[in-house]
Amino acid sequence: MGFNPLTEQGIPLGKQIRNWRELNIQPFDKRDVHPYTRARVIVMNGIEVESILSSHQFARHTDDWEVKTRLALMRRADQQQQKVVNWLLPGDQSVLETTLAYEQVAIDLTAWLARTEPDPYLKQVLDFGLLEDFDHLYRYANLIDLIEGPHRVTEIVGDLTEVMPGRPTIVEHRHPYDEVRRHFDSHTVDPLSRMHAMTIVAAEQQTMNFYMNVGPMYVPRLARGLYLEIAEIEEQHVTQYESLLDPLDSWFQRELFHHYNECYLYWSFMQDEVDPRIRDLWELHLMMEIEHVRVAGELLKRHEGVDPQQLLPAEMPEPTRFQDNKHYIREVLAAQIDLTARGTEFVPVQSLPPDARYFKYQKAVNEGVAVPSEKVIEEHVKQFGHDFRATTEGPHPVESLRSRPEADDTEE
Repeated sequence: MGFNPLTEQGIPLGKQIRNWRELNIQPFDKRDVHPYTRARVIVMNGIEVESILSSHQFARHTDDWEVKTRLALMRRADQQQQKVVNWLLPGDQSVLETTLAYEQVAIDLTAWLARTEPDPYLKQVLDFGLLEDFDHLYRYANLIDLIEGPHRVTEIVGDLTEVMPGRPTIVEHRHPYDEVRRHFDSHTVDPLSRMHAMTIVAAEQQTMNFYMNVGPMYVPRLARGLYLEIAEIEEQHVTQYESLLDPLDSWFQRELFHHYNECYLYWSFMQDEVDPRIRDLWELHLMMEIEHVRVAGELLKRHEGVDPQQLLPAEMPEPTRFQDNKHYIREVLAAQIDLTARGTEFVPVQSLPPDARYFKYQKAVNEGVAVPSEKVIEEHVKQFGHDFRATTEGPHPVESLRSRPEADDTEE
């Protein structure tokens, strides 16, 4: 029998509060940390933030004192988990270095979820977003190369994720109506699909929030512009992914699913964590979340008469992992580079009629102005004679996106 938090003994809720010394944790060394350890830290920060914000919204929609207080206690424990996780990031890691790590998360997390997603529609949604985040890494890589100098990109992403154009950011700007997707049915959805949808919502929301907040910290207008543009695309991605969730789930059900998702990911990340200290942290937080699942399940049963075992699987789905996804990404690039969205579906951009709202929106935001994501590449070519790329698997699979004439298509 696999792992099931409902049958495990966690840390009692009243014993989960930690002191300042325990919370102000020693960060990892940015020069020695494995890129995927950094990625797991970024994901779990986003997962905790999403759970906390959802709990706050739940608290604002109930007048039951017992529910409010139980939520407050669990939320405080989650707040402390979030602080410990996020405080693993070192202060000497620049905003742009952290940004590259965020985009590596978006790429390799989304690729893994898509590769293992059982629902064809959800897989297509993930593939669609994957190519856009892949392009964002390319744009930010060129920016950091301009601002902070050489070698910064490979110091962050290593050789695990290639750097080259995806679906160009300039064509990603779509009318808001075309960001809403079909939601799954909570009664029939595969438990793994639910975990995938909740995980990608949290990860993309954290990326959106990060860019919204750090973008104005830069002086160069080029950098401010790129954060401005990509932060808006990340908002589109949050709209896309959150619309996958069943809106008919109750507040009590959502609270249970959030804590189950935290359990699932802490358990998943324990499997592959190479840093013993951080693995111990994942295990500690897992033991806390086991108790949160139990408490959330009790609230659900008491107030809605639903046994949590009716909603949760008998064992955890297969774990989410960070792995090399280079070949998978290249396959998706070759097959889907020209797709855009029309309503809830994905179609080749060439199939849209001339009066489609996509073109009207493109005209409104891009026509007659310097588009930041394009300007960054132009500035890099102007200064170095070529754009920045880091490719290990050969030429770009899409001929039109291969290096500009001055560049080498293997690695800078």
